Amino acid sequence: MDNQKLQLYIEELIPKRTELLTEIEQYAQENEIPIMEIVGIEALLQLLRIQNPQTILEVGTAIGYSSLRMAYALPDAKIITIERDESRLQKAVEYIGKAAKQEQIIIINGDALEVEEQIKPHGPFDVIFIDAAKGQYQRFFDLYSQYLADGGLIITDNVLFKGLVAEAMIDSRSLRALVRKIRNYNSWLMEHPDYHTVIIPVGDGIAISKKRGEQG
Repeated sequence: MDNQKLQLYIEELIPKRTELLTEIEQYAQENEIPIMEIVGIEALLQLLRIQNPQTILEVGTAIGYSSLRMAYALPDAKIITIERDESRLQKAVEYIGKAAKQEQIIIINGDALEVEEQIKPHGPFDVIFIDAAKGQYQRFFDLYSQYLADGGLIITDNVLFKGLVAEAMIDSRSLRALVRKIRNYNSWLMEHPDYHTVIIPVGDGIAISKKRGEQG
């Protein structure tokens, strides 16, 4: 069965987004800014609807697309999101302002590895969503997992990295190094003694981690 045809079929079934979200999708495509793939984010949003979190920490705002998708899907949830890139942050502020979601989405400007003190007062978090520098995933997980609420989830995007994690030969040295880091993260995550993790092959690959022994 042709996976690409299936992907297109599923994408065609997904309802059209709002005018603002479509504008953000187009801007991201035109400016080569990575945002979650449409099937991946729909899967994420359905998972969040089931989990019904009241507080979400997002590591990696980019231009605010996933923050807004989560805010629309979960109007009662508070979203704290971190972005270090100034130009992307300004676009996120612009789009969040257009959506009138400034009260629901709080942006922290800075490197996620350096703003823990600003994040701490907003925790604990029912969901932590990691979607930033792939080479730092394990450090993000280690740093912020201490602020995960009982029964919470840690969700990591891009863990299959366009299928490259399964490729034996990668020509680019820098790309090869990044793929190795993602593979190491996936192995570390799957073997983590404190978490049950599953990797779902939707979008660019989503890892869902839940503390062992917890209910809810």
